[in-house]
Amino acid sequence: MMNSRAMNKVFIIAEAGVNHNGDIHLAKKLVDAAKAAGADAVKFQTFKSADFVVTPYAKTAVYQAKNTSAEFQHPMLEKLRLTQEAFREVSDYCRTKGILFLSTPFDLPSVDFLKSLGMKIFKIPSGEITNLPYLRKIGRLKKKTILSTGMADLREIKIAIKILMGQGVLKKDITVLHCHTDYPTRFEDVNLRAMLTIQKECGVNVGYSDHTLGTEVAIAAVVLGARVIEKHFTLDRNLPGPDQSASLEPGELKQMISAIRHIEQALGDGKKKPTRNESKNLLIVRRSLYAAKDIAQGERFTEDNIVAKRPAVGLSPMLWDKVIGQRAQKNYKKDDAITLSS
Repeated sequence: MMNSRAMNKVFIIAEAGVNHNGDIHLAKKLVDAAKAAGADAVKFQTFKSADFVVTPYAKTAVYQAKNTSAEFQHPMLEKLRLTQEAFREVSDYCRTKGILFLSTPFDLPSVDFLKSLGMKIFKIPSGEITNLPYLRKIGRLKKKTILSTGMADLREIKIAIKILMGQGVLKKDITVLHCHTDYPTRFEDVNLRAMLTIQKECGVNVGYSDHTLGTEVAIAAVVLGARVIEKHFTLDRNLPGPDQSASLEPGELKQMISAIRHIEQALGDGKKKPTRNESKNLLIVRRSLYAAKDIAQGERFTEDNIVAKRPAVGLSPMLWDKVIGQRAQKNYKKDDAITLSS
């Protein structure tokens, strides 16, 4: 979906977010972990400063307050910020490691900055789905765009898509992620079928941004047809920070990605036909018609003297009705394969 490889595979984003805690060395370790886990991309969050995102009196969300003891977002965000110079270095580091660098811009200047880094895919976070100037600016880039939809209803999603397309983004380049903005998300709040509703009603590629604990919901989303999966991860859930406790650790991220790749293979092309590997078992497992007892030449075949047994080296049991009543053209010993000619 996002590149030639992803045309046939789910595009998996390892969401590092702000789990680097403002430390570039930790950010690079997150890149290493995402690459080792097999992710297609590692994604961060970019903002020029907290002043561009929140007012000084914007309170933290319940989960943020619980995980950081911070009452207001502004000081919390400042501690979680990487400089533009640091992001340039991280972007270059991703290139050397062979993993796609992504970062969500959380203010308008950061859109321009990330564009200057050559970023080819732009991710719109759930909180910006009703931010008209932001949507217009992203749309004018005419890039592949991923739209998260936590807290949004279908009407708001359609409006956002219309705005993006109105600025020049092609519909085929838009992927809408079903999402639930609570950390962690309770299973009963996931409503994974809403992803299918978005696909049907909006006619776009869909995916899932997962905030549940564990990996099973993300895997289930792939079974339902998600083309993009986004999942938060960290080096250690015990690290300080608002998102650490609801994130996967590296081993769990690797297990999730491995499971998704296995599911992709298992889904197949939908055509029901024997595979090469099962065809070799056909003669062994299926049956043919055999003599249930000795049968003399000229004797009629009956339900008492023929039987269906393995292996399938002779007449198919599907010819049972045709065989019954015909006369044997030769003598048969018990367990000889039945034929209709001498």
